[in-house]
Amino acid sequence: MSSEEAFRVVELSLHGFSCSQILALMALEAQGKSAPEVVRAMSGLVSGCGAGKLCGALTGGCCVLGMYAGKGSPEEQENVRFPLMLSQLVEWFESQYGPQYGGINCSEIIQDDAMLKMTRCPQLVAETLAKVKEILAENEYDLSQCPTPGQG
Repeated sequence: MSSEEAFRVVELSLHGFSCSQILALMALEAQGKSAPEVVRAMSGLVSGCGAGKLCGALTGGCCVLGMYAGKGSPEEQENVRFPLMLSQLVEWFESQYGPQYGGINCSEIIQDDAMLKMTRCPQLVAETLAKVKEILAENEYDLSQCPTPGQG
């Protein structure tokens, strides 16, 4: 991940966007798009779906993978590797952060501590974005390219 991308993660965080929203915004920005309705929809994943459950960086990363490899219309087909892409991200996230924070739920990662949220969340988002980009590249997607229906 470039320092420019890391700076953008922090900048968006300071503008009040959550982990999942930042991931969606950065994917959309890479494509030169704006879709406030998508960003608003991602707010449903904020703070572990509002209940301290799965980290928004993980769920947001899964959604970004879906922006590229998922089914978006009746005519499209989901990429056959999409389930594997999701599994790869989840397994990486669990092994990377589960032992370090005692789990992968938002409540375990930030422990209701504003300082932990300020220090941990931008790092998790930046590292998750890098992993998402890696998974996309392995499956012939580029974050900056609009996905082609049925690609892969």
